[in-house]
Amino acid sequence: MRFVQNKGKDAGKTGPHPETGLVSGRSSIRAALHALADLLSPPCCLACGQILPFSALPLLCADCQAQLRWIEPPLCACCGLPGQEGRGQLCQACRKQRPAFALARSPLLYGPPLREALLHFKFHHDFAWLPSLAALCRASALLADLTVPDWILPVPLHLSRLRERGFNQSLLLARACFPAWRSRIRADLLLRTRSTVPQSSLDGAARRSNLHAAFAVPRKEDVRGKSLLLVDDVFTTGTTVQVCAEALQQAGALRVEVFTPARSVPWLLKPGSPLPAPGQSQR
Repeated sequence: MRFVQNKGKDAGKTGPHPETGLVSGRSSIRAALHALADLLSPPCCLACGQILPFSALPLLCADCQAQLRWIEPPLCACCGLPGQEGRGQLCQACRKQRPAFALARSPLLYGPPLREALLHFKFHHDFAWLPSLAALCRASALLADLTVPDWILPVPLHLSRLRERGFNQSLLLARACFPAWRSRIRADLLLRTRSTVPQSSLDGAARRSNLHAAFAVPRKEDVRGKSLLLVDDVFTTGTTVQVCAEALQQAGALRVEVFTPARSVPWLLKPGSPLPAPGQSQR
């Protein structure tokens, strides 16, 4: 079974009546209240501060939205690296050695203004970004590649880092990006057993050494035979989700997939390496 965005039982009820063409009283009141709120406190672009005409998500002006670099096919059928020769193809790294996870998907490249949004959210407690980040993720067609999971597992923080930061950004992203699957989110099935230095300060080889034996599954029976979705903030080298997936596979997980809002592919952010916006073709 594949992911289909659940718009909820009230989807469509805010539009005109199909026979009369009239908007319901509840919808018109809600629209009026939103308009009044925007008038009294005009919404601003979260990235540059420009006043927005209305408070529709994502709260980004047209210029800042134009800076977003969306990932679309063709991409690696496994790790989701964009720019492959055709659909269903594997990138060179996945052909050389298949990851422990079956599939990884990220809607956007890790560049401005998404990079700043994630950094402010993660390190400066800027939770105002969270609804807009979730709206951007849900706008991507790549979510349809995800299998409906038995459990959603946010990549865990060590207890010392969790106490220092006050929240797990991966858990908050999982709740915001997959509201229809909120009951499937489990933060207790995968634990970080030792504190490690931040991965961002290390190169590829050091990243894996840094995470050796850093994750554990406390109750293997909870993941045995299950389809699992790992959620993290950024896919950089893939080391973190690879080590997590290995621990879950060793515990008997049937399938592990990965979702992150952003994918770090530095060479695709250079001038002359355009990626299409959603709905546009790369050809």
